[in-house]
Amino acid sequence: MMLVAALGFLASAGMAAPSLAEVGQVAVVFTKGGFIVGVGGGKGVLSFRGKKYPFTVSGMSVGFTIGASTSKFTGRAINLRSAGDLAGTYAVGGAGGALAAGAGGVQLQNANGVILQLSGPRVGVEASAAVGGVTIVMQ
Repeated sequence: MMLVAALGFLASAGMAAPSLAEVGQVAVVFTKGGFIVGVGGGKGVLSFRGKKYPFTVSGMSVGFTIGASTSKFTGRAINLRSAGDLAGTYAVGGAGGALAAGAGGVQLQNANGVILQLSGPRVGVEASAAVGGVTIVMQ
């Protein structure tokens, strides 16, 4: 009887295929500006499974924000099961700034479990200590 139960358990365990998450490459250009409330937007491309998927990025932050900057981020999207998993709202929190030119980096996560690890140069004059969010929409 125990052998039958053990075989039944092994058979049911073998039928559930593990979900394999993959990594995609991301490139984003994001422009932000404001005074107290910062607003930004941009475009990007996800390279995943040999295809390119364009998307738009929009975001807003509330807190100390003065000036304007443009960031050209590149990096990885981790935990993708499909290109559509990239879409969603990502929580952002932190402090940063750019003067003339500098480097920036960010790590974000959405409700799908996708983690964006992005870094790249910023150009412009901006200082911020704000909390906000970024929304990605696939095109």
